Amino acid sequence: MGAGPGYTGICVTTTTHRPTAGHGGTTLRLDMHDGHAEPETDLAEFDSLSEDDIRLFHLAVGRGQLDPRDAVEALGMDQELVGAAVRRLERMHLLRPLPAGTDGIARFVPVNPDVAAAGLVAPLESELRRRLADTQRVRGELALLGQVYAQSRARDHAGLDEVRELGTVIDLIADATARCREEALTCQPGGGRAPHLLEQAYTRDLTMIRRGVRMRTLYQHTARHHAPTQEYVERITQVGAEVRTTSELFGRMIAFDREVVFIPHQDDPDSAVVIRDPSTVGYLCTVFDQWWSQADHYTPARFSRSPAAGEIKEAIIRLLAEGLKDEVIARRLGMSLRTCRKHIAEIMEILGAESRFQAGYLARAAIGLEDPGVA
Repeated sequence: MGAGPGYTGICVTTTTHRPTAGHGGTTLRLDMHDGHAEPETDLAEFDSLSEDDIRLFHLAVGRGQLDPRDAVEALGMDQELVGAAVRRLERMHLLRPLPAGTDGIARFVPVNPDVAAAGLVAPLESELRRRLADTQRVRGELALLGQVYAQSRARDHAGLDEVRELGTVIDLIADATARCREEALTCQPGGGRAPHLLEQAYTRDLTMIRRGVRMRTLYQHTARHHAPTQEYVERITQVGAEVRTTSELFGRMIAFDREVVFIPHQDDPDSAVVIRDPSTVGYLCTVFDQWWSQADHYTPARFSRSPAAGEIKEAIIRLLAEGLKDEVIARRLGMSLRTCRKHIAEIMEILGAESRFQAGYLARAAIGLEDPGVA
């Protein structure tokens, strides 16, 4: 606890090391002027001042200096607690050791907390300013390269990028969402989506709607039977979004302001193709508008009297007539294989078919593709 001969104070230096989990790369090191050093100390390691620390500091301020032996008696603390408190206060620059007297007893003087804070934090703030400057410099250089890239792609009329990293896809969609000012179009094939994805979508969509963005979403009819989707649609339509459904959809896409469209990459569901070519974007948005005009307003299945249920069966009959397998039909209509086969069984009963093959044959006749003759 005491200061040895030649001990004259503490200085603060910073070093940079490889970052570890939960900590940055800058460390404060408290170096003794006599050349000996304590272990490197991260600011995150400083605990909050304890009640004992505060009482000891008050005593030091009141007396102008601190003799740890007096603190034991004055504060009723045992020597070990006093020693631990002195070390913490010294480590935080709140106590400064005096040169040892002729009696060899270590004494300390209190330090203005503002001065202590400056000594501890100033080096780290300087390092943070340097890192911020580096960050801004790198961003500036990349922005210049981005302009070169955009100009080059504009000359080539390519207008699309393949993005293979899922994290990058998410970041790009988040950026497009933040920039969107007029209209967002979403086409979501398949049945209902996972509840946590719907909650994320609600938060994102609500932010856009509050900016005045018109939001239109297309689902398949099967989404009417999905409870989490029912709840999401009820919440989002109450604040102005529009949702419709149809038996089939042309594919998954998200369009922002008719300027950029995201579609899935055909080889990897976690990748995306980002389309900015005006002609292609315009074409995809027109396709969306056509499907939208023919779709039905979303009504939960428990309340629905719309022709959605009939349309699902009609779509299954048409796909049966095309000779598609149950698995393909289920995927096309965004339903589970079990639900699809239940519909097919009902259709077979309606058609009077005794086999899956006969059902396909009669389905073709039902939609006028061929004369069934004698079944």
